Amino acid sequence: MKITRSLRISRKQLWAHKLRTALALTGIIIGVSAVIIMVGIGNGAQQEVLSKIEAMGTNLIIVNAGQVQKQVGRQQIQGTVTTLTLDDVEAIKCESSLVSAAVPVQSKKIQVKSENVSTNTTVLGSLPEFLEVRNYQLESGAFFSEEENMASRRVAVIGQSVLHNLFDGQSPLGETIRIGKVPFEIVGVLQAKGLDQNGVDQDDQILIPIRTALRRVFNLSHISTISIQARSSQDMPQAAQQIRDVLRDRHRLVRPQKPDDFTIQSQTDILDAYRETSDTFTLLIGSIAGISLLVGGIGILAIMLIAIRERTHEIGLRRAVGAKRKDILTQFLIEATILSVGGGLIGIVLGVLGAILVKTATSWAISISSYSVALSFGFSLIIGLFFGVYPARRASLLDPITALRSE
Repeated sequence: MKITRSLRISRKQLWAHKLRTALALTGIIIGVSAVIIMVGIGNGAQQEVLSKIEAMGTNLIIVNAGQVQKQVGRQQIQGTVTTLTLDDVEAIKCESSLVSAAVPVQSKKIQVKSENVSTNTTVLGSLPEFLEVRNYQLESGAFFSEEENMASRRVAVIGQSVLHNLFDGQSPLGETIRIGKVPFEIVGVLQAKGLDQNGVDQDDQILIPIRTALRRVFNLSHISTISIQARSSQDMPQAAQQIRDVLRDRHRLVRPQKPDDFTIQSQTDILDAYRETSDTFTLLIGSIAGISLLVGGIGILAIMLIAIRERTHEIGLRRAVGAKRKDILTQFLIEATILSVGGGLIGIVLGVLGAILVKTATSWAISISSYSVALSFGFSLIIGLFFGVYPARRASLLDPITALRSE
């Protein structure tokens, strides 16, 4: 039997039983659209997190005091946290040939006041190179200089959230704020940067010179973090090793078995960790959505078995007039293919529209890839054929005489 004739007969049969056909299509449509939407949500979340990590800085390496270990899904510092100093920062700059810049970072949540308005915000002490290393930009005013840092001047640069909390968006340049009990003059305002990969507001902070921070605000002689910029992304592994060697030598960790009293984490490590987590998350939600495709395939199986029972007499008649078993097999496989292809195409359209609707309604970052669309369509076709083979083969094996006698 020719394929074109089988297509014509299949189309006629499916159109004659509209409700049955619609029910078989529904499962595939829901499955394909669910896969596209869910994978789109996963991909969008991954891209958003990765872009925030990349926005932290270029070729960034972070050194934390103490051992940072994961416990119950959270990173916690183990051991002493007073080992990093400003001298360590200078040593890294001088002795690490693959490092282009290094800045100390010490921060604390403190109450800040401007006249009768107050807010709790993060006060962060660092150096002028902090802007370049951590990829911040100034909106107005100026950043404090190295001379102001060496003189322990009380000058501050504020983020957008602080600007709105203390000054209601008005220009604060030249105004005085009190960090704890210490007065500071505002000399600059940072551009908005948004949330980081951990959901922390990067605009809710005040930057001050590191020496001023340690002496007049925190009363400390050590720092918690060093942010470092490698010369290139290719040099990051070697730069991290150089930094480790410098710090181990300075901290007199001469014995190989003696553990580091610091933790080095590169931007590459952070990106790889989040990619792995995001890929697992996307695979999980995609698999859950794929279950609906499986349910759609079972629907095709049920509908096809019902169709065979109703058309037993027809199958017997066609066999009696010369149709071969492979003709009957082809006929029902074509019907299953039409259902899976039709459901897949409609599902793609509804999935894309649904993803756009979810993005509009929730402002989530959703990324629809051609790979996920092709995968869901291919999966729907495979499922349709897989669940169509059994009823098609069963139809082809019917005995013509028995089939003719059926009612």
